[in-house]
Amino acid sequence: MQKSSNYAMYFWLVTIALVIAKVIFTLRPEIDLFTEEAQYWLWSENMAWHYYSKPPLVAALNYLSTGVFGNTELAVRLNAILCGVGISWVAFLFGRHLYSPKVGFSSAMILQAMPMWWLASTFHMTDSALSFFWIAAVYFAFRGIQERRLNFWIVAGLATAFGLMAKMVMILIFPFLLIFLVYSKQWKGQERNLLIYSLISLIGFAPMLIWNWQNDFDTFKHLAALGGGGGRESSVFDAGKAFRQFLEYIAGQLAMVSVFLLPLFIGFLLRSKLSSSPKSIYLLLAPVMSWAGFAFLSFFTAIEVNWPVFAYSTLAIPLAAWVCSQSLAWQKTKNWGIGLSIGLPLLFMLPDLTYIKSIKPIKKAEKSAFRRMAGYDPLAKRLHSLQDSLGLRDAFIFSETYHMASELSFYLSGHPQTYMLNMGARKSQFDLWPGLEQFICQERVGIFVSWNFDSPGEFASFEELIYEEELPVTFRDEPLRTAKIQVWRKLKHFNPYLPDRY
Repeated sequence: MQKSSNYAMYFWLVTIALVIAKVIFTLRPEIDLFTEEAQYWLWSENMAWHYYSKPPLVAALNYLSTGVFGNTELAVRLNAILCGVGISWVAFLFGRHLYSPKVGFSSAMILQAMPMWWLASTFHMTDSALSFFWIAAVYFAFRGIQERRLNFWIVAGLATAFGLMAKMVMILIFPFLLIFLVYSKQWKGQERNLLIYSLISLIGFAPMLIWNWQNDFDTFKHLAALGGGGGRESSVFDAGKAFRQFLEYIAGQLAMVSVFLLPLFIGFLLRSKLSSSPKSIYLLLAPVMSWAGFAFLSFFTAIEVNWPVFAYSTLAIPLAAWVCSQSLAWQKTKNWGIGLSIGLPLLFMLPDLTYIKSIKPIKKAEKSAFRRMAGYDPLAKRLHSLQDSLGLRDAFIFSETYHMASELSFYLSGHPQTYMLNMGARKSQFDLWPGLEQFICQERVGIFVSWNFDSPGEFASFEELIYEEELPVTFRDEPLRTAKIQVWRKLKHFNPYLPDRY
């Protein structure tokens, strides 16, 4: 019992230290919200049953956290930080339940060393809640299968429902559980529990169905387009391109589980008996299914590196169980792998107290890594200054990307609704909201802001250009990029690009 308490204490000491590091990172003045985080925050300012590309949970969590703590970066990222704690805590519980407290602790540490966990637990994306509810549902479903107790199935159903409201890929838990139950011959006697689990889980589909029924099933078209169909022109299959996409997918997935842990994975694959027990199959089946499914899709469409990784969390448990039974050399390999995998993100996240990040290659790498998380706060401050100096009141802000529009809404005082002028992008949530058409022929001033274009071009014409400038922004005193700012009066014609791509 003493060992169990000690391992739990060790877990919380490491986890709290990482939480503090993420808070410090979020409070760094040169670091802004990631552009996707800003978009999901803006959704929370426009609450709905569902959104064009994602379910509502990410917006609902932002609505709750910013409602309590205000519209701050920390209030947004607190959701991800807490999800990260939950993910690693469930891994600890799962490893302890299946093997021992030592394995539970090692499982959590290996998981916290993986870049996939760092992304989900640092930046509040849809993967943050998805990854937490996935491992929670998998854990409680296993307890339900093992102990045949309805209460575990009920909790698993609730976790699945919330996971579906985080991201629809949570649906993969149904074939995963079905395949395992058939393989392990534990189907009989579980019918009632599975039915109740399924009925509770189906609640998670309700927001998506309600919204899509009202919006021409846009989410389904979007998902079909991401899968290589729907809304894209057909073309001859390019074997070379398909193979390159597959290799990029493989490289991305290796990076997501950390190159420093690869020796452990190789040793585990070569030396362990993967089919030796049902619990090992249970822990490995979902990651393999997710990896293989997206690997297949990678031959037909480009796969974002984060898409399959929500299911990888249980990989850490059999890996920990195996390495804990190996020689001291393997233990040292594990410790070095974990140390390097955690230390490298901390190097980039924490302030440069040791001045090691002043080394030119490291400074350049940091600037590249945080390029999409810098420059928006100073840009918003410049817009405020311009509005004051030019005597502008009631001006509307717009850009050609939802990234810029969302960031400016967050950083501008009062958090005004901003607008996106589609100049060739695929469809997004902004295309479903009221746009610039409401300002046609009004004596209103519009401020165009862009990293990429010098003007709105043919897509929006105004009566008069009042002012324009280029604003260079920096990251740690290094040039980052330059924003174009134009102040226009009276929108005369609005002719946005009408996207046919979902």
